[in-house]
Amino acid sequence: MRFPLIPTVIVALACAAMVGLGLWQLDRRHEKEAQLALYRANLGRPAVTYVPTAPVADALLFRRSSAMCLGVTHWRTEGGRSAKGGSGYRWIAECRTGAEGPGLLADMGITRDPKLRPDWKGGLVSGIVTTEPSHQSLFARIGGPAEVLRPMLISATAAPGLEASAAPSPDEVPNNHLAYAVQWFLFAGVAAIIYVLALRRRQRGS
Repeated sequence: MRFPLIPTVIVALACAAMVGLGLWQLDRRHEKEAQLALYRANLGRPAVTYVPTAPVADALLFRRSSAMCLGVTHWRTEGGRSAKGGSGYRWIAECRTGAEGPGLLADMGITRDPKLRPDWKGGLVSGIVTTEPSHQSLFARIGGPAEVLRPMLISATAAPGLEASAAPSPDEVPNNHLAYAVQWFLFAGVAAIIYVLALRRRQRGS
């Protein structure tokens, strides 16, 4: 079988690039496993001072912390689960913590009624450090820049009229790098097979 030079080089480079992306995903898998191990260890470590700025350091995620909400400037709702396992709407308070600064995001609990505005004006919030919910699409996560999420406290005590939200867990952090690696390797293999079949068909027809 004769292989035309330019098309073969192009296909070979494309396949090599896909294999390279697969190998990179395998490296990322090991990095993510180490990151998840740190998160699990953080659950049992002492409480830390709340740091309101983004991005949140891995050493602070899933640690116990507390901060003072001097006043709620805005409420927003997100879908979520309660500590008892029920689904509903999480009420997230955007708080003042001083005259200036990034303020505090606090998940103050969950309810089934998205119109039930919590009657909570502020106070000490104690809970687990996580990040605000992400609204980035799957396509953007794969091909775009990393989203910078602000820190958020999941309050251990719900605001009046709400039910405590489920505590964040490292087990909910996705580690899909092995699947991505397999996909890239499959893409490379399929591209090579299709190219060889196309050459055979072309040569039979000539």
